[in-house]
Amino acid sequence: MAESHSESTSDSLTTTSDQSATIPISTPRSNHVPEIPIEIITEEEMAILDAAFAATRSFLPSAIRSAASSSSPSRIIAGEISKTARSVAMFSKRKLSACSSVDIEDSLLHRFRKNQALGVTDLTGTEWCEKQMENVLCLGRRKVSKAMKLGQARHLELEEEVVKRVRVKVESNEDKWALKLLSSIAGVNQFLFEGRTRELLLIGFVGGQWIVGVIDEVRKASAEESSDTGPLLIDTKTRGRDTLPAEPQRRNGRLQVMLYKLLWDTVVREEFPATRFFNYFALNRHEVLSQDVRDNIAGAGISAQTLEEIVRYYESTFKMLPVANDQLLLRYEFQKDRSIIAEIRFAHDPEWVMSKFKEVIEFWRSEREAEYTPEEERWKCRYCQFAKSCPGNPSLQSPESCYELTTERASSFRKLTCVSSSANMCLFSG
Repeated sequence: MAESHSESTSDSLTTTSDQSATIPISTPRSNHVPEIPIEIITEEEMAILDAAFAATRSFLPSAIRSAASSSSPSRIIAGEISKTARSVAMFSKRKLSACSSVDIEDSLLHRFRKNQALGVTDLTGTEWCEKQMENVLCLGRRKVSKAMKLGQARHLELEEEVVKRVRVKVESNEDKWALKLLSSIAGVNQFLFEGRTRELLLIGFVGGQWIVGVIDEVRKASAEESSDTGPLLIDTKTRGRDTLPAEPQRRNGRLQVMLYKLLWDTVVREEFPATRFFNYFALNRHEVLSQDVRDNIAGAGISAQTLEEIVRYYESTFKMLPVANDQLLLRYEFQKDRSIIAEIRFAHDPEWVMSKFKEVIEFWRSEREAEYTPEEERWKCRYCQFAKSCPGNPSLQSPESCYELTTERASSFRKLTCVSSSANMCLFSG
């Protein structure tokens, strides 16, 4: 899911992260014994310290990282170590009241989504369980299950009913973004002419954060379905059993579709902040796109040579659309025979979705600690890959810290991420 920028951290204050070199503690030449500040801390605070030092160095504030990697280790005297320890405890227990002093470089958003948009699935995954999301970011996502593979295959089938995929060679990030936006433009045109499209990608600036989402299906609502003329947003969930999921899963599904509407309406209503877009994603608006990409753009009937021109087309295309329908649809399908288990229609709740959105963004910006799933929903732990080491698991026999991250595993995950991000081919839906 994310890139891991972690580095190993020693378990002791007498070693550095990359080399096991001892940090000397300064002692005076005279016989006078300096007064070393002593602070009595509780067992809870000690547990916090242990977890903090066991985690990667990137989990600490930049000021502490600087002290740990100082070119003059001898400067780290006992008093400074005590201050550092107190800082770690304060950082680990930081609450929302102190969020104004958050160093953005220490946030989950900066460490794991730097120059990237947050996906709608990032947001819904966080709502499902913040502790699970935190561990996914640090330790890596679980292996794809058979049910997940079947779900992915079914979504691809549904997409191919109305969308043709074309393989295009890309040579730069500008090329990749041009094709993503071109795919969105093609999807909107299909909706306008045919009344339906699938797997429609949207990118927008919502509440001060770049959000990206891929809507399963967008179609025109019939008069029987709604008096609202706005496009109907639909998400299809596949199930291994022919029963509806529990309410927390249905709630999470409703949140997902509401977030799609929030994103859609933002793109339709508001001016696209192009300069902010190019700056945040580190893109050159004036760079001429590769020949293959320009050929595909021309084939779509668009005259454009640069990413900036494609961004203008993207904005103007969505400005032709109305806001999404207030009635939303969540469809559950049985994997075995693809029969419809249920179609749940519900009304958009702007206040609820915005409150959830803000809660999730606080987590990603590290303005507060990750929370465990509510006690009444701890049954989720039975399906969590981190259940054996998570203190929030009610059936855990021997609680262990969720924050332990070995250098070996972090390095392996980083390598896997690099391999996947080095691909030079892009799939263009058009």
